[in-house]
Amino acid sequence: MPTVIPVKFAFVARDLWFDPVQTGAQEADHVICQTERGLEVGLATADAREVTPEELSSKVGRSQLRDVVRVATEDDLVRADELAQRGEAALPTFRRHVTSSGLEMKPVGVEYLFEGDKAVCYFAAEDRVDFRQLVRELSREFHVRIDMRQIGVREEAAIVGGYGHCGQELCCRRFNMSFDPVSIRMAKEQDLPLNSTKISGACGRLMCCLRYEFEAYRDFKGRAPKRNAVIDTPLGKGKIIEYNTPKEQICLRLENGKQVRVPLADMTASEAAHKKSEELGCACRPDTVTRGVLERLESPDVQMALAELDRKNGVVPAEAPDAADIFVEPKRKRRRPSNGGPSSTEKSARGAGSSASEDAATHHRRRKRRPGEGGDPARPSTSVPSDQVPSAAPTRRRRHHQTADGAAGEGREPREPRRDGTRRTRRPGDKGGQGQPHVQPPRDAQQPDGDADKPRRRRRRGGHGKGGNGGAAPEGGSGSS
Repeated sequence: MPTVIPVKFAFVARDLWFDPVQTGAQEADHVICQTERGLEVGLATADAREVTPEELSSKVGRSQLRDVVRVATEDDLVRADELAQRGEAALPTFRRHVTSSGLEMKPVGVEYLFEGDKAVCYFAAEDRVDFRQLVRELSREFHVRIDMRQIGVREEAAIVGGYGHCGQELCCRRFNMSFDPVSIRMAKEQDLPLNSTKISGACGRLMCCLRYEFEAYRDFKGRAPKRNAVIDTPLGKGKIIEYNTPKEQICLRLENGKQVRVPLADMTASEAAHKKSEELGCACRPDTVTRGVLERLESPDVQMALAELDRKNGVVPAEAPDAADIFVEPKRKRRRPSNGGPSSTEKSARGAGSSASEDAATHHRRRKRRPGEGGDPARPSTSVPSDQVPSAAPTRRRRHHQTADGAAGEGREPREPRRDGTRRTRRPGDKGGQGQPHVQPPRDAQQPDGDADKPRRRRRRGGHGKGGNGGAAPEGGSGSS
């Protein structure tokens, strides 16, 4: 059997086979090959292997299998780089001459052969073009022999390169070495939108990747029920509305409007389906979904529907676990005594009766802090013996400072009640009560004769803020709280 090695060239879309001829060429080696145009530099894409005569004839055809001259050396690679740079520099000149001549062609590239005495100009065009005058102009410009080569739009995309809709490099540039025919039927079979902008590639033709999954879609639709077919399920009739070919699932719409996705392998065929397939001589398609298939689906709606169906049929569900195992009684929080409340040591010293009364008063209303019970270090602290603590709950005191002697404050004398029954109040603008005190008439004189029996309603005067000069002072003193 003949031995061949595939070689890839820069301006050729597919690999070409050559005879290694004891050169020892391997994969990823640059080799110098003898082609029908002359010597060219290419890249070996695989190791040498033996092929059958049938494979060789289908690949090469009637042409002769040419030989690999040698593996490229360092000097050969340097020369190949220089020729590639010359080709890139000649492309703008090629485009300028095409524009000036007015020919309907699209320049793609210029390639200098390895011998350097011949240049190949590649162009893309829809129809045949008369380029004889253009060849003369390019020969005078480059001073080499010119060979014009027309290529298709698919080969142009493979040579130029680019990226497709998927974000990957074009398949024809990476690995697709043959341009198989692609039809619009392949797009219909895969349920793709027949929009030219979505199913066309960079070359403007149908995408080559439409062939990749065409066989899988055709095989799945050959085994699955037809679209809009009616399927029997435990929850009623279901209608096929969608296919999921990669996962081989079928989407059903039930009578209640819910959608269920069922694997095709879990569906079964009824006796009627078998009888119909025998009569028509076609493949038997499943048309039934059992209850076990629905129970394996991880869908809350399906599970609730099955439970409702069991209740209607009188099937008793399994007993639920005891509620005592699920719900746990929360722990009650212990109430801590307030800062002004009595400590545990004082409670034990007062006795059982005194403790009960103190607790009741503390829970009913928070007692005001005393000067000797801690808290504000600026207030004078006086220690009261435990034997002098009254047994009853303490009454609420006014907000004014008192010393141990019972005075209203430092440098002040205790206020004496007036003999006439009136009281002195502070008014805005009286300089803190330093002027003449305002004498308020007794309550009997403030109310009219007809309203003497009615209770008097206290009214706020001045500002509404705490401690303001316009507010009424608390009864029994004018000191600040």
